[in-house]
Amino acid sequence: MSRRDELAAALTKLSQRIAAAAADAGRDPAGIRLVAVTKTFPAQDAALLVDLGVTDLGENRDQEAATKVDELRRLRPDAAPRWHMVGRLQRNKARSVVGWADMVQSVDSRRLADALDRAVHAARDAGRRRGPLDVLLQASLDADPNRGGCPLGDLAELADHLAALTGLRLRGLMAVAPLGADPDQAFEALQRAAEALQRRHPQATELSAGMTDDLEAAIRHGSTCVRVGTALLGGRQLASP
Repeated sequence: MSRRDELAAALTKLSQRIAAAAADAGRDPAGIRLVAVTKTFPAQDAALLVDLGVTDLGENRDQEAATKVDELRRLRPDAAPRWHMVGRLQRNKARSVVGWADMVQSVDSRRLADALDRAVHAARDAGRRRGPLDVLLQASLDADPNRGGCPLGDLAELADHLAALTGLRLRGLMAVAPLGADPDQAFEALQRAAEALQRRHPQATELSAGMTDDLEAAIRHGSTCVRVGTALLGGRQLASP
């Protein structure tokens, strides 16, 4: 079986899972975005996914992503996938990230938000970027500082700060279910936080939650974006290309 056929079969199964989960939750599957997380996989795989109709691609590391975005442009010059930064982001990578990312899903502090805002304005002044950067606040569901995320009780303050930055557009929340936790309980808490955020900032309608092992639970609790790598591309490669 060719790699294209492998990816096509996996995409079909994944789409069926998303559709079934949406049906069980009484939701329209069209309201759930799939971000294919291509970290550690080559740009050739990203190109094949684009050929198969995938419109959103996610990366965890800036250095790998920047190279992959450029290579995909060479492989598919007519394609225009939407690139998401879904991993933890250091402030010193802000300038590079705004050069390739359409959305950063992992903003969890005022300092990171400010760094991204400055980078966006600099990129626009230099002609390297046209518009603002869409961002999601990463919520911490377990208060583990090693996993990133803003504590739920601090989200409102961070959202207010970010909404005042002209280089960024607040689009909603992202979170990862805690290791070993009941994903339904975790995503229920996230859903409540998302509803509170949307009351305060009506434009913040995106809720990015759910990966290969827990996307059904996330969809039950309102996820509008699932970030899937393993179920689509297979087990992670040992080294980045």
